[in-house]
Amino acid sequence: MNVYSINTGYFKLDGGAMFGVVPKSIWNKLNPADENNLCSWALRSLLIEDAGRLILIDNGMGDKQDAKFFGHYYLHGDDTLDRSLAQHGFGKDDITDVFLTHLHFDHCGGSIAREGDKLVPAFKNAVYWSNEDHWNWATNPNDREKASFLKENILPIKESGQLKFVELNRESSIVNGAHPATVSFSNNVTVIVANGHTDAMMLPVIQYKEKTIVYMADLLPSVAHIPLPYVMGYDMFPLTTLNEKKSFLTEALEKEYVLFFEHDPRNECCTIQQTEKGIRSKDIFKLEEI
Repeated sequence: MNVYSINTGYFKLDGGAMFGVVPKSIWNKLNPADENNLCSWALRSLLIEDAGRLILIDNGMGDKQDAKFFGHYYLHGDDTLDRSLAQHGFGKDDITDVFLTHLHFDHCGGSIAREGDKLVPAFKNAVYWSNEDHWNWATNPNDREKASFLKENILPIKESGQLKFVELNRESSIVNGAHPATVSFSNNVTVIVANGHTDAMMLPVIQYKEKTIVYMADLLPSVAHIPLPYVMGYDMFPLTTLNEKKSFLTEALEKEYVLFFEHDPRNECCTIQQTEKGIRSKDIFKLEEI
């Protein structure tokens, strides 16, 4: 089994929205904003090579949107999905599974590509994995969140016939501890469900080299979001996120998890430790150093 960090680029979001109630005088020291109050964030996917499968977790924003769209989010940097895959000897047609933590545009935009006037799967040989609860949430969005669920990123997946659903246990949640909502996705990958950021977001848990790596998606976008009050303004249910973070971090501390960050512009992975101020990062390192 091998795992690879796949950088698909960087984008910008409002710092206040990313840090919620935390004042700028504090968060600006963690991720300094530009003159427009925008901070740079990574679009970092994870590639798992295991037992004949090549599993890609999330895939960034893609490149099919128009200039007006990208003008809002300032996609920048030299990294692209294709270039990052190629660095490890792979291409899009090699991917067997595309696992989508949730269907916000910055996590699934690379799922679909334009071919002339058609929208087609970018990964022609892959199964696309979501879950039925989140799919229904995303395809019938509420007014607050619908700008994050773009039909052109989502509906062509189902139309292609390549969509499958992970079966989830929704009778319990992450806050009950010990992965009560975990289901098996593969021999070395299971799933934790979190409901604060958006309904039924999935966090892959990977067993690798006798360590447990958790792909944090938007429960913890970056190392800077580890303190409990640092909850994004984008979260649909911030108090749920707060409780999920508290429960997860307690478990991660006890079991010595490695946290893999999708949006941290500088830091890929960390372990955590108990401090006088609460749980904080301990060792920060790249995935390849495990």
